[in-house]
Amino acid sequence: MTITEILANNRGDLETKLRNLLAKPVFIIEMDVFALPCGCKGITINTRGLQYDDLEIFEEYINEYLKTTSENLEIEPSFLFARVVPGTAEIASLNSRVLCNRCYMDFARGTGKRPRPDIYILYFTRRD
Repeated sequence: MTITEILANNRGDLETKLRNLLAKPVFIIEMDVFALPCGCKGITINTRGLQYDDLEIFEEYINEYLKTTSENLEIEPSFLFARVVPGTAEIASLNSRVLCNRCYMDFARGTGKRPRPDIYILYFTRRD
């Protein structure tokens, strides 16, 4: 199976799971694998129809689905978060990221689920 087929299958599976869980239309309009210049790498899953309340209520299930998707793409699910459109309840994307050392330190210093107005942390593995 090619990487694009693996991405397509995982995109469809995650979209189906979210729709069934939330009982409403949720769209995954794009799933991208990335590697940033700083050293961070992971996946970004652009969504439509997913709301902040959905995360708060179904966080346990969404975490599980996002971890499974990450593992299927051989990405360590050590930092899972949602990007919130500031000033709204709309979730722009779900993300799984392996943080570089510098970015890890930025998030390790923070506390709570909302270290910034546009970030909702679903899962964060602290390093020793």
